[in-house]
Amino acid sequence: MPQISTRQFRLLVLATLLFFSPATVAAIPISEYHQNVKNAITALDTLTTSDEEEPPVDYGNRIGLTIQGVKAALPEHQTVESPEGIYEVDNSWLHRDLKELEQAVDLPEKLRQLLENLQAVEVRLAQYQTAPPSTETKDQAKTRLESILARPEYATGARGPNALTRLIQDFFRWLENLFPKRAPMEEGRANLFTQIAQVVVILAALALLVYVVKILLTRFERSRKRKTPKKRKARIVLGERLEPEQTSTDLLSEAEALARSGDLRAAIRKAYIALLVELGDRKVISLAQHKTNRDYLNSLRNAPQLHSRMRGLTDSFERHWYGLAQATPNDWQDFRAGYLSTLKSGN
Repeated sequence: MPQISTRQFRLLVLATLLFFSPATVAAIPISEYHQNVKNAITALDTLTTSDEEEPPVDYGNRIGLTIQGVKAALPEHQTVESPEGIYEVDNSWLHRDLKELEQAVDLPEKLRQLLENLQAVEVRLAQYQTAPPSTETKDQAKTRLESILARPEYATGARGPNALTRLIQDFFRWLENLFPKRAPMEEGRANLFTQIAQVVVILAALALLVYVVKILLTRFERSRKRKTPKKRKARIVLGERLEPEQTSTDLLSEAEALARSGDLRAAIRKAYIALLVELGDRKVISLAQHKTNRDYLNSLRNAPQLHSRMRGLTDSFERHWYGLAQATPNDWQDFRAGYLSTLKSGN
């Protein structure tokens, strides 16, 4: 089938947002809302790169169309339905951020923050939908989903003092409680013994504090010198959770099994994740839950040959997974061959 250019892919993403977004106020399934969030992430991610031949005016028009598409896909107020009940989702935070994006002086930074927020919501929605059945009641499940849709992790509030500050405050409160309240004394009388005792106690307390701090600093320095190797934890790459023992070889084997079963689109996605894991294990790229495929691609700009090969595979992945282009056996074979050649160029 003919290859889709980057420009055509961007138009396809905008069409997905504009024409497949809900047009009525009826409740939509939670799965459809989740898909709309993913479509919005994909559309906004296309703004992170601009072709050299794209005029600034065209790029500005593309920003406006993309923002309109995201607003259409995720209106300010939306009714979402799940097995636990019906929810009124407030997306006004997103519309405020989109308005700020239109007026932003530092567009890349504002766009990065907006993508991180949407990606965090998408990950939590994915975890909610793929979570195994639990013993929680329907009301508990409803409360959990409401907490996701309300985005509580972005609420900003006054933070309390840190642990060290609290420790110092507790110490001085304890020190203050050591001394009884002084009763009014007759004029001209002074309790010299009480004053001496207070000075002695303060000096002893300060000496104890210095001793404790010295011990803590010594232990901290020792722990820094003998760092134990960190145990590998589960990783999340492009929204997929990978177990600690999973390797790129395991993922590629899964991709080949998907290809043999006829699910070529899923095979290409699995192989792309396997490639990212292999490059991460080789310390070529740094894996992170919030990173998109374009973030990984941009991190390879200092390695032109590897970047060129990786860009072709990234375009193929976007075309078949996000663009929903039908994959053929030839597409899978080309992707697999590109996978192997990219690893060779990454040595």
